[in-house]
Amino acid sequence: MKLGEFELCAISDGHFWLDGGSMFGVVPKVLWNKVSPADKHNRIRLALNCLLVRSKEKSLLIDTGIGEKFSRRSKEIYKLERSTDLLSSLAQHEVNPEDIDYVINTHLHFDHCGGNTTNSGGKYVPTFPNAKYVIQRQEWFSAHNTDEKTKSSYRASDFMPLEEAGQIQFVDGDDDIIPGIRVLLTNGHTLGHQSVLISSGKNAALYLGDVIPTSYHLRPHYLTGFDLYPVDLVLRKKAIVESAVNAKHVLIFEHDPNVIFARLEGTEGAVKLVPIKGQKGVGSKRRSMKVSRVGKPRSKRRQSR
Repeated sequence: MKLGEFELCAISDGHFWLDGGSMFGVVPKVLWNKVSPADKHNRIRLALNCLLVRSKEKSLLIDTGIGEKFSRRSKEIYKLERSTDLLSSLAQHEVNPEDIDYVINTHLHFDHCGGNTTNSGGKYVPTFPNAKYVIQRQEWFSAHNTDEKTKSSYRASDFMPLEEAGQIQFVDGDDDIIPGIRVLLTNGHTLGHQSVLISSGKNAALYLGDVIPTSYHLRPHYLTGFDLYPVDLVLRKKAIVESAVNAKHVLIFEHDPNVIFARLEGTEGAVKLVPIKGQKGVGSKRRSMKVSRVGKPRSKRRQSR
């Protein structure tokens, strides 16, 4: 789709299946199974929607999918579907790895940065040899200081070769990458998670990453078992929804198998999800959902009571 001076292209690294309970946390299966039906192993189908952003001068890739490092057993566990992959999808847009100027990683979990590196002669090297890989410094720290809960989410081979090649561009919080492309620190899923705001004139789009992985996670209490700071994330999600309604900008969902680009239309007490036309199998059918809106701050008098 066109967004002012930018061209946005959804780049698929395929699909994988993940435990539905893990993806919806405390939400009962009787509710989430209606919107994301589980298979006999309780897994739901998720997309790996990366994003190619092109201007007249630069080409950027946001996230790189799950990559090619899975063992045969892991492929079975995650039911990996690869009718296409990252590089094949880029090639359909006549983009070679050498053409990418920046790779922005929302965070360093294996399903978001697995395509960062590739095996060359028995050694992992950056897949995009001319790119700067944009990573939050806090996320880099977290990836190197894992605990029992987080260690299975990170693979050193996805990011350590980038440092060895001198291709990392660290950022600390919100930062401009090129004119019109800004990373926003959106911690909650991880402490160093970042989303990407693409702006051109009055047009804007927000690539959400795992802050809101699918359109069904727009509801603030629809949290995943992988969210490390759920209380903070609830507030952040409410703010994102409020901003999306007011500014009418596009939201881009990384793991939604049906809706990638959408807008939100607000009404009192609820919003409507409006998928953008042209998405395969989606059309522009509106979907209503109840989403808590951000309330006005209390007055100082009321806060002091």
